Amino acid sequence: MKSTKRIHTMYNFKTLVSCFVLICLIACNAEQSISEPKWPETTNETKPWTRWWWHGSAVNDSDLTANMEEIQANGIGGLEITPIYGVKGYEDESLVFQSDEWMKAFEHTLKEAQRLDLGIDLANASGWPFGGQWVPADEACKNVQFKQYSLKEGQRLKEKIEYIQEPLIRAVGHRVDINDVKFPISTNKNLQELALDQIRFEKPLPLQTLMAYNDAGKTIELTDKVSEDGTLNWEAPAGTWKLYAVFEGWHGKMVERAGQGGEGNVIDHFSEEATLNFLKDFDDQSTDIDISSLRAFFNDSYEVDDARGESNWTSLFFEEFQNRRGYDLKENLPALFGNDSEEMNSRVLCDYRETISDLLLDRFTIVWADWAKKHGAGIRNQAHGSPANILDLYEASDIPETEGTSPMRIKMATSAGHVSGKPLIACEAATWLDEHYLSNLSKVKENLDRYLSHGVNHIVYHGTPYSPQTEEWPGWQFYAAVHFAPTNTWWTDLKTVNEYITRCQSFMQKSAPANDILLYFPIYDTWSEKGRSMLPHFGKPVEPLTKELSEMLLAKGYSFDYISDKQIQKLETENQLIKSPGANYKTILIPACEYMPVATMEKILDLAAAGANIVVQEHLPVDVPGLADLKKRQENYEQLVSSLEFEMNDGVLESDHGNGKVLKGKHVEELMSAINIYPESMAELGLWVNRVNREEGTCYFISNWSGQPIDQWVTVQSSGQTAVWFDPMHEKMGTAAVQKTNDAQSKVYLQLQPGESLILQWYPSAVELEEYPIWDAPAQQTVLDGDWTITFEKGGPSLPEAYTASQLGSWTEKSEELAKFSGTASYKTSFAKPDAEAEAFLLDLGEVHESAVVYLNGDSLGTLVGPEFQLEIDSSLIKDNNELELKVTNLMANRMIDMDKRGVNYKKFYNINFAAHSRENVGKDGLFTAAHWSPLPSGLVGPVSLSAIQTKKLK
Repeated sequence: MKSTKRIHTMYNFKTLVSCFVLICLIACNAEQSISEPKWPETTNETKPWTRWWWHGSAVNDSDLTANMEEIQANGIGGLEITPIYGVKGYEDESLVFQSDEWMKAFEHTLKEAQRLDLGIDLANASGWPFGGQWVPADEACKNVQFKQYSLKEGQRLKEKIEYIQEPLIRAVGHRVDINDVKFPISTNKNLQELALDQIRFEKPLPLQTLMAYNDAGKTIELTDKVSEDGTLNWEAPAGTWKLYAVFEGWHGKMVERAGQGGEGNVIDHFSEEATLNFLKDFDDQSTDIDISSLRAFFNDSYEVDDARGESNWTSLFFEEFQNRRGYDLKENLPALFGNDSEEMNSRVLCDYRETISDLLLDRFTIVWADWAKKHGAGIRNQAHGSPANILDLYEASDIPETEGTSPMRIKMATSAGHVSGKPLIACEAATWLDEHYLSNLSKVKENLDRYLSHGVNHIVYHGTPYSPQTEEWPGWQFYAAVHFAPTNTWWTDLKTVNEYITRCQSFMQKSAPANDILLYFPIYDTWSEKGRSMLPHFGKPVEPLTKELSEMLLAKGYSFDYISDKQIQKLETENQLIKSPGANYKTILIPACEYMPVATMEKILDLAAAGANIVVQEHLPVDVPGLADLKKRQENYEQLVSSLEFEMNDGVLESDHGNGKVLKGKHVEELMSAINIYPESMAELGLWVNRVNREEGTCYFISNWSGQPIDQWVTVQSSGQTAVWFDPMHEKMGTAAVQKTNDAQSKVYLQLQPGESLILQWYPSAVELEEYPIWDAPAQQTVLDGDWTITFEKGGPSLPEAYTASQLGSWTEKSEELAKFSGTASYKTSFAKPDAEAEAFLLDLGEVHESAVVYLNGDSLGTLVGPEFQLEIDSSLIKDNNELELKVTNLMANRMIDMDKRGVNYKKFYNINFAAHSRENVGKDGLFTAAHWSPLPSGLVGPVSLSAIQTKKLK
C-alpha cells in the first residue's frame, strides 16, 4: 500500500507539475498574443520647436535664461537661433554677429539649453540667404551678361569689348541715393539704417570669354585677343561673323533682415570656395567655445532671386559645364542665349540649367553638410525656391524643411525625406498665417495638421522673438509671424496645442512612410522649355510641373512621393516591391512627359525586369534631353523603349518585362487598379490623411478640416487583428470598431468633428482596452441659462472689474474699457444635473472667442481651441449641483487696436520694421496699423448647453 501510495503521490506531483507548466505556457502564449497599446515615448524632438529671433542680438545672459525657461515650461522642445535686424534704442546692447561677445552669448545659450533639455539649431546667417560683411565682392552671387557684335571679312571691331553694369539700388522701406553708398559694401558703417536689399554699382564687368561664329559653322575663341582696355586685336577672315562676349555680372543681392555684422553680400551658391570661405568665419570665431550640443545649422531658404534678375553664373562655370556635360559651352553661346534653332536652344539651355542644379547641390549643399559634420552637427535646409532639383537638395540635407500651405511644395521636402530615410522632416509653421494678431489657436492647429498630413514630423513655429523681461507689452515682435511668445494672450493655452503636436509627432517620428507610388518628377521637361528667364525655380507656392496629376492623386487619396532621376538610381526591386533607402513602394508612375535621360529609363526597366510594376501616364517619354552625344543617346533610348511590346489586357496596355511589367494608359486610376493599388477613400470626404508603418502595424494620422462632421464607416487600405484610436488632443485611447474585408483592406467606424484629429494604430494581436466611444446624436439639450459671474484674471491694458450677466455676449459690448481688453476672463455658473438618463453629457460652449479651459467642480477637464468647442463629460462627474468655470481668452488684437489709436510706439525696429500682411492695414508710415479696426468679438458668447448622449449601437 505504501508503495502504491507513493506511486500515486509521485503521479499526482508530476501531474501538478505538468499542469503548472501547461498553465505557464498558455499564460505566456496569451501574453504574447495580447498587445499593450500605449503612447510612444516623447523627447525634446517630438515636441514642437520654434524659431527664436535675436533682434540685433541685443541679448544678455539673464534674459536669455528667462526666455528659455518660459519657452521650455510651455512644452516647446527646441530653439532655432536666427539673429536679425536690430531694435531702435538698443544699439548699445546689440552684439555684432559672430563677434567674441556674440559667441559668448551663444555658448551661454547652449549650456542653458542642456540644463533645460532644449535642443538648439543655429542659422548660419543673420537673416537670409547666406552672406555677411566678410563676403568679398568676388565671392558674392553673380549673373551672366552678354553682348553681340557683327563683322564681315576684313573688318575690325571699332567699339570696345566691354559691358558697363547699370547702377541699381533697392532698400527696404525707404529710398537711398547710390552715391551715398561706398564700395565695398562692408566699408559702410550704417548698414542697419540703409537696410539694402540689392545694389549694383556702375562699373565694367570682367570678360569671361569672347567667341566668334561664322555662317559656315566655324568657331574661334578670341578672348586672348582682347587687350586690357577692351580693344579687340583681330581682323575677321572670310565669311560673316557673329561675336558673343560673355561677362560676369555682380548680381548685388544683399542679406535680407540682417542684424549688425551680418549685413552684406549674399554668397555665390555655385562656388565651393565662396561657400567654404563664408563658413570659415564661424570656424575662426568659435574656436574657444564648446558647441558640441548644437544639433544642426540652418538655412532659411534660397531666396537669392527674389530681387531684380537672378543669380545664374559663377566664375568657373565654363569649366564646370564641360566637366559635367561633356562639351564646351563656349562653342554654343548662340543657343545658350536663344539665338540658334529651337531644338539647339532647348538642348543647350537644358544642359545649362542642369549644371546650375548640380552646382547648387555639389558646391553648396553637400559642402555645407560636410562642414557641419566636422562640428558634430547636421544641416536643416529649406531648399524650396531653388533653381535646382530640390528633391536632390533635400536628400543631401539631414533635416529637410518646407514652408507654406501648398501640398505639392510640402511633399517635395517630405518625399525626399521619405525616399532617403530621413528621421526628421521639418516645416516652418504658421508663417504669415493671417494678419497680425488675428491668428487663433484653431487656425494654428489647422496649419499644423496640414503639415502632419503630408508627411512632416517636426514642427518648427515661425516664431518666437527674444524679448527683455523689462520690455513693455507686447515686447519685441517679428513682422511675418504668428506671435508664439509669452506676451500673446493665448500663450498659456498654446501649451495644449504643443502637447497635441508632441503626441502626434511621437507616433510619426517612429515610423516609416507607407506610400504606394513613386511619382517621377520630370524636371527635364521644364529645363528644356524656354521660360521667362534663364533659370526656372522649383518648390514654389504653385508648382506647375505635374500639378494636374499630383492634385488628382491627392484628391482621390493615392499615397505618393516624388522622386528624382538621381534618386531612381538608388532603387532596387525585392519581392515586387521597389525599395528605396528609406521606404518600400509598389510602383513608379511616369507622368506624361517629353524627356527622360537614358540612365533613368534604363534603371526603371531594370527594376521592372526584377519584378517591379511601372505605370506610364498616356505615353512614354519621347526623347532624351541635352546635347552631348545626342545621336548615340537617342539610339540607346529607342532601343530601350522598343523592347517593350504592349498588348491590351482588360482595357489596359501592358508589356511584360522580365519578372515585372509596364502598364500604359490615359486613366491613371485604371492603371493603379490593375496592379492592386487603391486610394484611401477618406480623402474624398475632405479628410487629411497620412499613412505610415510603425513597429506595431500600419498607422494613420487623420484630420478633419472639411467643415462637416464625419460619422460613418470608412474604408482603409490596411488591416490587422485590432485597431486602436488615439486622441492626441485629449490623450485618450480605445479600440476601434472594425469590419475586416481582407488582409489588405478593412472598414473602421470614424466619428470626427470639424477640426478634430485622431490617430489609428493597427496591432497584430488582441489588446486589453475599452472600446473607443462612438456617440449617438445628442438628445435632451439643457441650456445653462443661469447667471454668470465674469472675473478678469490677466491681461490689459487694465484689468476690468468683475460683473454678473444673465445673458452671454461679447465682453467688448459691455464697456469702452472692455473693448480694449485682451486677456483671460473666468466665467462661473451653477447648474443642477439634467433630468436625463445618459452615459455622458456633451458640453457645448457655443460661440467662443477664442479658446477656453473647462473646469467642473474645481477639476480641469481640458482646453478647447476650436473650431468646435465641445467636450464629452462622463455622467459620473456631474453631481446633483455643480459649478462650471470657463476661462476664456481672446486675441491680442483689441489691445493692439487701442495702442495704434493712441500712437504707442511698439514698431521700433530697423529694416522692414513691422510690415502689414494686407494692403488695407498699411498706415501712413508704410507699416502695419490696426487703428481703423473695430474691436473683435471676445469671450464666451454661447449659448452653453448640456445634452445627454449614449454610445451608438453600430450595425
